[in-house]
Amino acid sequence: MKFKSYDYKSRKVKVEEILDNTDNVNEVKKFPRDEEFTYTNGYKAWAGAIFVDLRESTKLFTEKTDVDIAKVIRGFTSEIIEILRKDADDTELKEIGIRGDCVYAIYSTPSKDDIFDIANRAFYINTYMKMLNKLLSVRGLPNIKAGIGLATQNTLVVKAGRKSSGINNLVWIGESVAKAAKLADLGNKDGISPIVMSSTFHHNYIPIARKKNPDSPNWWSGVVSKDYGTYYHGDVVKSEFDKWINDGMQD
Repeated sequence: MKFKSYDYKSRKVKVEEILDNTDNVNEVKKFPRDEEFTYTNGYKAWAGAIFVDLRESTKLFTEKTDVDIAKVIRGFTSEIIEILRKDADDTELKEIGIRGDCVYAIYSTPSKDDIFDIANRAFYINTYMKMLNKLLSVRGLPNIKAGIGLATQNTLVVKAGRKSSGINNLVWIGESVAKAAKLADLGNKDGISPIVMSSTFHHNYIPIARKKNPDSPNWWSGVVSKDYGTYYHGDVVKSEFDKWINDGMQD
């Protein structure tokens, strides 16, 4: 296969069609199903994102055998994906995937309860990492750490790609996805706890969390950063799950 040339003259007409035919952005309470997105519209609603970013992956990839790396990465990704997708239908879970050594998911978050649900998934993931590391240790495999970033914001979403080519995706424009990815990179290093949430996420999460446990505000430490704004970090686990791990993970 050889790339010969790009027909820029005829494609100029196509670009003009794209620019001129995008005619409306719908502000909605909740994102619609994917089939309602077209190449001429867009939707704006509240979205929440969670990114789980493997720490020191370069060291892992260079120091271990290919088989060991494959085992660790599969153990890391498979159950995190299970936690992110479980009990969420396609009106709630809008996108899930893997970017390099990072697993992520994006959800529609029309209510504070939806934002709390994402936090709860983060707590399960944080606890799962303890389980995974014990299983890795038994097999003589390296333990790993991850940073978990959470953010939410009113977000514009458009369908992008090339019509009729089969190559398209939803593009998330706004703070929720980009900030969750950046906060995940902060987690579990330089004195920052594994779970890191944006100030907007924290503001919406805390009222629901406080109803379930009055001590929940004490689980989080606030940081004011020039680069990331105000964010909150903590090391929250699911107590029953955590106890089962500590007791030897027996049925």
